[in-house]
Amino acid sequence: MERNQRTTVQGTVTSTKTAKTITVTVSTKRNDPLYAKRVSYTKKYHAHDEKGEAKVGDVVTIMACRPISKTKRYRLVSIDKKAVGSESAATVEEKLEAIEGSSEEVASNKEEAEEKKAE
Repeated sequence: MERNQRTTVQGTVTSTKTAKTITVTVSTKRNDPLYAKRVSYTKKYHAHDEKGEAKVGDVVTIMACRPISKTKRYRLVSIDKKAVGSESAATVEEKLEAIEGSSEEVASNKEEAEEKKAE
């Protein structure tokens, strides 16, 4: 089987708790044969993420490959869309302070508070 013919699916990363492994949830819709309604189905896949690039909430593409472990049968191909809140709060706060120039104000307020405690 050629690499181009392998199964690829697109889904959302729901967990990155294990090392080099991501859990991807893939949602699909099918027609129910009995009720003739569109029903949504979800399936979870464990995929290999060698570099640990994907974060929770990212939309990723995974491809079928040889068995890597008991549950891992897919590998990460690409990160299609980054999650909105993937940066930590501390880094976002530092960036905002640098843009606004308020980091000097915060530092001076801390120094004043320390002086008052010392007295």
